[in-house]
Amino acid sequence: MDNATASYVPTGIPGVDTILAGKGIPRGHTVLVCGGPGSGKTTFAIQFLYIGTTQHDESGVYVTLDEEPGDIRKNMLKYGWDLKKLEDEKKLVFINVSPVRVTPMERGGLIQIGMKEFRLIKLLEAIRQGVEEVDAKRIVVDPITIFALQYPNDVERIYAMRDLMRELRKTKCTNLLISELRGTGWEREHQFEEYLAQGVILLRTFLKGSRLVRAFQVEKMRGLAIDNQPRPYEISAKGIEVYPNATVYK
Repeated sequence: MDNATASYVPTGIPGVDTILAGKGIPRGHTVLVCGGPGSGKTTFAIQFLYIGTTQHDESGVYVTLDEEPGDIRKNMLKYGWDLKKLEDEKKLVFINVSPVRVTPMERGGLIQIGMKEFRLIKLLEAIRQGVEEVDAKRIVVDPITIFALQYPNDVERIYAMRDLMRELRKTKCTNLLISELRGTGWEREHQFEEYLAQGVILLRTFLKGSRLVRAFQVEKMRGLAIDNQPRPYEISAKGIEVYPNATVYK
């Protein structure tokens, strides 16, 4: 069975697929990845796309609602990930919805939406265009928090998020939605997006004495018997690595 028809999408991120029953993310799932500042959310998202394109022949779409694509490309070079090369090879496309606009010379490989037009319909049109352009199998929206802020009314926000997830599933891609984590402790307020998503992954950092501890946890993944215990992870020169057999001491 080839990658396009397999039932699961391996993330390829060291240790993660072991936690995901040794299989990966069920194909077509929309997964919420929540973390605080500096937890490695964007690194996790790009690593998911980069490994998909370079190891599994699965092109990707990256929707940035915060950071400018040029900055992302530059930051990811520290891991040895040449995103511009993937864009030139039509294996990756950026959809730029960030407030910072790019110069005309940087428009190649980008689909841009003006902030005044940034609503669900326009966003979905751009995502569909990006999927078609590179025949994408993986989509990242980073961070979904900015999208939610477009809808100050609670009911409208829930409906908009539900509709976004529903439309993403229609693409048949496997999707990561990146979100800020509300609260860094073990006891925290759950976000309504967690109930809508088919999977939830938490990236948490906290101080234990003078030591920074990182904890990776798959809170849920529909269709899989997962290890839902917090496991330590680190961000090294090669990206994120999770240690599925180690224990996080609270």
